Amino acid sequence: MNRLQIFIDDCLIRTKHVEGAAILTIKNASVAAASARFNILPQVRMFIDCFKHIEVTRERGLSFQDKSYTCVRADRNSVYSKSNGHGLILVKTALYIIVATYNENMYPSVCVEAVEKLADYLREKEK
Repeated sequence: MNRLQIFIDDCLIRTKHVEGAAILTIKNASVAAASARFNILPQVRMFIDCFKHIEVTRERGLSFQDKSYTCVRADRNSVYSKSNGHGLILVKTALYIIVATYNENMYPSVCVEAVEKLADYLREKEK
C-alpha cells in the first residue's frame, strides 16, 4: 500500500466523517490513491480544471456522482460545495488535489478539517 493510500484511510476515512476520498496527481491528471468504491477517474480533469477557472466553478458549481453541487467557497486552494446534505470538498497543494465527500449523517466541518490538515501536511512535505 502506498503512503497516499495510507493517508486516505488513516487521515480521512477513519474520521467517520469522510464518505469517499481520492488524491489526484495534478501533473499527469491521474488518481494516485482512492478509497474503496470511490470511482473518480472519469472526472479527474474536471477537478483539476476547476482550480484553473475558479470564477466559473463558483458560478456553476460542480457535478459529481449524479449530483449537482452548489459552490459555497472557492479560492486558489480550496473548493467547498454542497448538495442536499451531501458535500464535495477539493483542496489543492502544489502536486495534488485531495477530493473528499461527506453525507447527511456526517459533520461537514470535520470532513473539511481532516482534508485541510492532510493538505497542510502534504504542502510541508512538498517543500
